[in-house]
Amino acid sequence: MKRGFYTIMAAQFFSSLADNALLIAAIALLIEMHAPAWMKPLLKLFFTISYVVLAPFVGAFADSMRKGHVMLVTNGIKILGCLLLFFTVHPLLAYAVVGLGAAAYSPAKYGILTELLPPEKLVAANGWIEGTTVGSIILGTVIGGLLISPSVSAALLGVDFPGIETGIDTPAEAAILVIACFYLVAGAFNLRIPDTGARYPKQHVNPVRLLSDFWHCNLTLWRDRVGQISLAVTTLFWGAGATLQFIVLDWAKHALGMPLSRAAILQGVVAVGIAIGAVAAARVVPLKRSLRVLPVGVAMGLIVPSMTLVSNAVVAYPLLVVIGACAGFFVVPMNALLQHRGHVLLSAGHSIAVQNFNENLNILVMLGLYALLLHLDVPVNLVILLFGGFVALTMLIVIGIHRRNQRIYDAESMIGEEKPPHP
Repeated sequence: MKRGFYTIMAAQFFSSLADNALLIAAIALLIEMHAPAWMKPLLKLFFTISYVVLAPFVGAFADSMRKGHVMLVTNGIKILGCLLLFFTVHPLLAYAVVGLGAAAYSPAKYGILTELLPPEKLVAANGWIEGTTVGSIILGTVIGGLLISPSVSAALLGVDFPGIETGIDTPAEAAILVIACFYLVAGAFNLRIPDTGARYPKQHVNPVRLLSDFWHCNLTLWRDRVGQISLAVTTLFWGAGATLQFIVLDWAKHALGMPLSRAAILQGVVAVGIAIGAVAAARVVPLKRSLRVLPVGVAMGLIVPSMTLVSNAVVAYPLLVVIGACAGFFVVPMNALLQHRGHVLLSAGHSIAVQNFNENLNILVMLGLYALLLHLDVPVNLVILLFGGFVALTMLIVIGIHRRNQRIYDAESMIGEEKPPHP
């Protein structure tokens, strides 16, 4: 890998670490406010709204300047959202600002990979990026849980600066201040990201033209025989993954009797499994054979309902690792394939923007449904059964569509094509 790739990984690690630690701190803030339980999944929903609403515009923004500069600016927006939590702004709105920065950050983060690396290295690169991201999820959720734990929060609140009134009075506020420092570290790495030399035509600023271009890009990927399969899988994965985050928290509380600070660690356990699956996929699945991992998605959906049979942590940990490993193994090749196909058909920034739109629209839908189920007091075990069944059935439908495509012509022969040169 080129040296700049490792700088990108470091920037992504610290930015994602802060995002995940901040989610736990924001949940703690809602608990301190005695907010209703259904409001917790809305945090992620508000974070995700920007990915959907701004999708037609962030691709053009990402392609309008060097990707490293885009990542620096958008990381600054995340810092702003983090700091808003100190100024009596409701956690849902403040976390929405963090989501605004993340939505504009993502096309640059993934788009730069297709500018920096050849197609044959994209699966390995995605394995590393996903492994790094998952590592940041693990550490971020663990750090978030530790920062709001009684012992660590007491130590943080006990730190005094003579003559300075910080206004930090609760465990969640102390945690948020520490998390802001992680965003600053990510910004320092963003400054070191190299210029890949990739340049795109001058981007439109007319909103109507941008919406029209985005819709055309969206249709292009969904109509492509390879693009539609990889886009469907990643869309399902991210919607399911975001929902699983909150299912695990509620399941840990009801089935295992864990408080939030310990339940957050279980999210990290799932992430360990994703990292294992991601690294395994990067080592053994070449881009040409990426479509052959689809049955692993069905397996994941069938394994999830076994959570309802577990009542102690000794069994819970390995089960969550297996679920995560299945997810990581099938989504990393799909993510790499989608990036490659999007780069061939569109541009780096625009293809990632289309991907983000579809994936995060599904997150909004699935989190909205989950919040509704909580509001209706549906038992968590029934939610888990519905969730696993939905994932398995959807993956079977995707496999059926892929087999139909293969009967028409060899879709896999399209994988690895180079982007045609600009006229």
